[in-house]
Amino acid sequence: MNASGAGSSTGIRLNAPAPGWAISADVVVVGSGVAGLTVALRCAAAGAKVTVVTKAHLDDGSTRWAQGGIAAALGEGDTPEQHLDDTLVAGVGLCDEDAVRTLVSEGPDAVRRLIATGARFDTDPASGEILLTREGGHHRSRIAHAGGDATGAEVSRALIGAVRAADIELIENALVLDLLNDAEGRTAGVTLHVMGQGRRDGVGAVHARAVVLATGGMGQVFSATTNPAVSTGDGVALALRAGAEVSDIEFVQFHPTVMWLGPDAEGQQPLVSEAVRGEGAYLVDAEGTRFMVGQHELAELAPRDIVAKGIMRRMQETGASHMYLDGRHFGATMWAERFPTILAACRAHGIDPVTGLIPVAPAAHYASGGIRTDLHGRTTVPGLYACGEVACTGVHGANRLASNSLLEGLVFAERIAADVLADRTEPPAEPVIPAPGGAPLLASEARFEVQRIMSAGAGVLRSAESLTVAAGALERLNTAAVEAYDREGKTAEPCVETWESTNLSLVARVLVAAARRREETRGCHWREDRPERDDRDWRRHLVVRLTPHRTLDVRTTQGPDFPPVRAARAAAVVGDDGAGGTRP
Repeated sequence: MNASGAGSSTGIRLNAPAPGWAISADVVVVGSGVAGLTVALRCAAAGAKVTVVTKAHLDDGSTRWAQGGIAAALGEGDTPEQHLDDTLVAGVGLCDEDAVRTLVSEGPDAVRRLIATGARFDTDPASGEILLTREGGHHRSRIAHAGGDATGAEVSRALIGAVRAADIELIENALVLDLLNDAEGRTAGVTLHVMGQGRRDGVGAVHARAVVLATGGMGQVFSATTNPAVSTGDGVALALRAGAEVSDIEFVQFHPTVMWLGPDAEGQQPLVSEAVRGEGAYLVDAEGTRFMVGQHELAELAPRDIVAKGIMRRMQETGASHMYLDGRHFGATMWAERFPTILAACRAHGIDPVTGLIPVAPAAHYASGGIRTDLHGRTTVPGLYACGEVACTGVHGANRLASNSLLEGLVFAERIAADVLADRTEPPAEPVIPAPGGAPLLASEARFEVQRIMSAGAGVLRSAESLTVAAGALERLNTAAVEAYDREGKTAEPCVETWESTNLSLVARVLVAAARRREETRGCHWREDRPERDDRDWRRHLVVRLTPHRTLDVRTTQGPDFPPVRAARAAAVVGDDGAGGTRP
């Protein structure tokens, strides 16, 4: 908790009423997925006073939607070194090898501790050994799954049960707003808005000397995504306002096989797990041609960025709006036993994968980047930690390897808990309570405008032209709100919808700024105008900070390494606005 870094509060916060109530804890965990609940359980087991804050119900985050499973070297003949190699290949030269080595070496025992917590994975009836399967980018079967294709739901069930049985305070239906600081600028808790919880209704505060952001992803920044409606980038936006750095934010993974529901489909779309291809399903076009054969040695099981690009290229070549996944050869029994969730989702939309093809197309799925942390989950703001999809540990690089996300949440959550527990000698700081007001808010309908802008200009296919158009549209949206506030003191009414729109707008601006700067194609960042990978100039990371003037500082690291926050290298800031930053 004594990490030093470049972060300092920007002085920007969401426009909100002053907190009307407050509680105290040793640590407040924001989020109730695998990362957040693991931190909470480990801290509470050691006697720390823990409060968990979650935006909806405990099981409404992204974890329960995870179908494929959790990757770890658990099988005979498999090793952490082989898992490391596959992860580094998928990350296309931008993984931090120390972070990946930590993940794969500590991962197997972390999974065993998850099992001890109560998670039940599918096992072989005869031997009792955990069943393992393959997914894209893995050269070995190392994906443990539960309920066939309901791994996330089982992991969530086990962790929620353990949390409810522990001495942990839970605040559900609460949107966290901003970080609290003490008089010396140290982390001192968070402000939050609770929706309909009696005495905790409205804006309040949790005072704590350690804050762990485990808020999940930001998939709702796009029109079509596999993410739930709560994934509006709140953690990344809060961290930026608090002065933290984000990195690799341009690398948004588009899952290649999301059920195509029509050209106007928006919001959360049904995922067709990579495990379906791992069990032998294959991709075909309308003529039945397997177009991934010959494009990569693993064909349909290539890393996700390669498969997504293969699908998009074939769609462009044929003028089609989608491709197809063929698993008819599985038969009815295998579909029912191995993929019951996907089978039910298909049939709910009038598709029978036992007898027909599943229409699929890429959709926004996972943020490979996020809030920049070291190997203990520490951000550049002392006392502020990040874990899970909201964080950028350096594990994923330019493209996440399938099923590494649940493992990352487990491993780095345990490391955060150890760091928090190792430094409990200082008394909690007295927070400075913010006055009512704050920065201008965007109207609730701006959310849909942001999504349309991002889907058109910063989706699977990007170019200098599309990103410039997106940047201009986002800037106009943001400037209109700021000018109305500065000129007339007017802003949208503070509420969950306007706070979410404002968070999405900030995250979108940062993503576009980074995507414009990275003038190459690498991993899940695909520039049509720069189709080749450029290891000479771009095997490095982009780091972004928000300035007190609401502009964005974008800098590059000196190489592919991802140094710990405490020893972050100095890097030149390249700016477009004359103030050392870029206003996208």
